Amino acid sequence: MTPGVFITFEGSEGCGKTTQLERLARRLAAIGGAGRPVLRLREPGGTPLGEEVRRLLKHTAPGWSVVPEAELLLFAASRAQLVREAVAPALAAGQVVLCDRFLDSTTVYQGVARRLEPVSVAAINAFAAGPLRPDVTFLLDLPAELAMARARRRDQSAGGTPDRMEQEPMAFYEQVRAGYLRLAETCAERFVTVDARLPIDDIEALIWTQLTARCHGLFP
Repeated sequence: MTPGVFITFEGSEGCGKTTQLERLARRLAAIGGAGRPVLRLREPGGTPLGEEVRRLLKHTAPGWSVVPEAELLLFAASRAQLVREAVAPALAAGQVVLCDRFLDSTTVYQGVARRLEPVSVAAINAFAAGPLRPDVTFLLDLPAELAMARARRRDQSAGGTPDRMEQEPMAFYEQVRAGYLRLAETCAERFVTVDARLPIDDIEALIWTQLTARCHGLFP
């Protein structure tokens, strides 16, 4: 069995990565995944354990605090379960795996914006994910102020309130954006940086063009 393809979507809150993941999933489904089943996942989450961790991280009880070190380890726990329960088996079976965030989020959010020691963050990432890395990572880049304005509009239209991560100050998200852009330069062999200010249809077309070029004819 030919190994599967692991594609991740990264970016700040409000950048549109989830929308583009869903559009790519529909496009792949329309062509039968080029003969490969398509699995959609998210981080944190994607497994029963991961979804419980997601709830803890995004909606902590009133009066609770989550220190950066605990936050890092909770994300790592969700990722360790996701890799072994879902991602690795799917790739071994030749599937296309689309994941909304992966270890790059931890590198940026906890290692850059939370200012945790990068060496420690990298070691924990390596322990949680093992040798698994995405084949292609799409970074939806958006200025922090615009990203947070979009996130607030999304929450209001859904009748919800900002989650714990969305309540961080603007300076936090400026660090997130800068961290992502530096990481994309460092790992240019797998990152594709997309201007998330473009129209949604244009972003979808750009992602498809880049994916088909980078995956060497796996997708028609």
